[in-house]
Amino acid sequence: MAEEKFFLGRQPILDREQRLYGFELLFRSADSLHANVTDYLQASASVIFDALSSFGFREILGKHKGFINVNADVLMSEALELLPPEKVVIELLEHVPITDTVISRCHELREKGFSLALDDHIYEPVYEPLYHLVDVIKVDLFRTGMENLASEVETLRKWNTKLLAEKVETVEQYERCADLGFTYFQGYYFARPVVLTRTRVDVGRLAIVKLFNQLVAEVELGELEETFKQNPNLVLNLLRLVNSVAVGLKDRITSLRHAIMVLGYHQLRRWAMMALFANNAQGGGDNPLLVMAATRARLMELIISEQPAARLDRDYPDRAFMTGILSLADALLKVSMDEVLTPLNLDNDVREALLSRTGELGELLTLVEKIEKDDFENIASSFEQFQLSMERLAPVQMDACNWATQLGEVT
Repeated sequence: MAEEKFFLGRQPILDREQRLYGFELLFRSADSLHANVTDYLQASASVIFDALSSFGFREILGKHKGFINVNADVLMSEALELLPPEKVVIELLEHVPITDTVISRCHELREKGFSLALDDHIYEPVYEPLYHLVDVIKVDLFRTGMENLASEVETLRKWNTKLLAEKVETVEQYERCADLGFTYFQGYYFARPVVLTRTRVDVGRLAIVKLFNQLVAEVELGELEETFKQNPNLVLNLLRLVNSVAVGLKDRITSLRHAIMVLGYHQLRRWAMMALFANNAQGGGDNPLLVMAATRARLMELIISEQPAARLDRDYPDRAFMTGILSLADALLKVSMDEVLTPLNLDNDVREALLSRTGELGELLTLVEKIEKDDFENIASSFEQFQLSMERLAPVQMDACNWATQLGEVT
């Protein structure tokens, strides 16, 4: 069992300000595409710890919290205490029996600095001794039912515990839960495009689009410098990036021209697309759309890099990256995807992938979206198409998560 390998997925958890609060960490056996997501609970807590340690807590979570599901056996394991309490929320699955032993163990973990949560919860009197101990109660909207939500919240509110709405898939569901006083929200509602009839023209984003098209056209360095100089915020962000640990230069860069030359047009194109996501009031590392888009982009790039087509077309991995990074731009900008793409000078295969999920890039984007949601049903053919296995997916997924985490710290 100690040699078992895991694929680690993560699902974002947002706060009331729509900032990234943490991730629920989901384990899946790397030996089987069809293994159930909770199969890892058959392993000991020490194996879970080893898996998390090998991935690296900082790489997985950055500055955010990690919610980890536990059954009764894992809850009682001493190895659980090897996890860093300041980073981990221990989430008791709904079938954990409420016994004196379990309650005593929860007291003990609280004293050691761990936060506790109840998963997929509906009020039952037997849980009342735990309500005083847990920090978060997760309410599954599908299991509870929207029609029963208000009464459920009213019952749970008396224990003064924070509530997390789970499986929030629409903006309307989010708004209802927010009105009822939920503190945290888990689900992909924030990634769904909500197209407004008219939006204010964002001068900063127009400058980024202009810069991107200049980079694609590979205009002269002086022309590029002029565009930067007209937008001081872009200059500051560029210098911040090029001097960050993500770039890893030995000597500090202080001039605009030097920064452009060091990064090169290829990397600057990527940075320009990332800047679209960071160009709002919400910090990059706390922006769930930025984290998700960056993870998608890097994962698509890594998968395509190993395809035979990448050896014949050196730009193919870059186009895969652009497809991933732009796949959430409609949700960010609150306009249609067609409107997002119109001013951008993009290759046709990228456009087709984003508009209709067609072509190889479109098929890969669909696959990555399913991986993101831990939806591994009916994707065996896609795995075969891209020569993937769970064992191979695990390290590239963690590479993508790590890259997105680092990027969020400097955008």
